[in-house]
Amino acid sequence: MIDFKSVHYPKPVILHAVFFYLRYAVSYRDLEEILAERGVTVDHATLNRWVVKFSPQIDDSAQARKRPTATTWRIDETYIKVKGRWRYLDRAVDRDEKTPDFMLSERRDLAAGRRFFRR
Repeated sequence: MIDFKSVHYPKPVILHAVFFYLRYAVSYRDLEEILAERGVTVDHATLNRWVVKFSPQIDDSAQARKRPTATTWRIDETYIKVKGRWRYLDRAVDRDEKTPDFMLSERRDLAAGRRFFRR
């Protein structure tokens, strides 16, 4: 649970600012201007403190709510050209056609397969 005790701004404002900073990688001063356009006056140093304090808590909360992937996957392999060189693209695909993981490798051998499953 994210602890918002002893903060002077409402919870939605803090969450919006931290999410915006993490998602779009803007500077604190740019984020200060963006929030000022929305009527929220906050200093860039305060935004820095919010990001440092709340981003690990937000990450922990999001990881706890993350839906698990399927227990069985199938592996899809294709041969593609990346920057002028041919590579093998291995994808793990679950029953809902989501791709939880992928790997790009130079060779199609046992070592590459083991590397993929170790991840």
